[in-house]
Amino acid sequence: MILAIDTTHELGSIALLSEDQLLEETPLDGQNGFGEILFGQLSRLLDRHACRLEDIDCFAAAAGPGSFTGVRIGLACVKGLAEATGKSVAPVSNLQALAAFGAGPFRATVLDARRGEVYGAVYDADLELAAPETVMRFPDWLNTLPESSLEFISIDFSPFRPALTGTRFDAAPVIEAPRAIAGAIARIAAARFRCGQAVDPAVVDANYVRRSDAELLFKPG
Repeated sequence: MILAIDTTHELGSIALLSEDQLLEETPLDGQNGFGEILFGQLSRLLDRHACRLEDIDCFAAAAGPGSFTGVRIGLACVKGLAEATGKSVAPVSNLQALAAFGAGPFRATVLDARRGEVYGAVYDADLELAAPETVMRFPDWLNTLPESSLEFISIDFSPFRPALTGTRFDAAPVIEAPRAIAGAIARIAAARFRCGQAVDPAVVDANYVRRSDAELLFKPG
């Protein structure tokens, strides 16, 4: 039994998975923050399926990249629940979760990183990294991608599509992933749990990819 959370963007989601069957995936509107709604939504989700926190084998969360505050909220939630119940945690990259919606042998996943940049990575059909997660301008990222036939996967690819025109990816297929990705996160977490790759909540860390403004602006001394 996996309980998964994504609070990394304004529209998040939670999901409950049992024996590889997605029992429910619920979108969350976090435009005013997730702090006041998350635990209530989790409680109601468990109640609808007559499930207790103690029944959860592994807690999963989107570890980023995304909103720094949102990433911290989701990870703090699953770490706290895992500590309280003595269970493990599976942090999952948002970019890897997007790759689960693809069908090709190589899947270039893209998220808007703002400031004119994107978060991007390439995963293979086994959802293993084929090109590292990075943050940069979209045209620059295209130049780093492997020559292999790629499909692009994004929640909203419309801002990036014009940049494909005239490139070697002009005719590449584009897949639109749903905004709710907690179900995909739960499935990846279940696979890790079965392989013994879920971890102690104390060692879970965020996957920001980009450093925070505080780190960028900090000048020692």
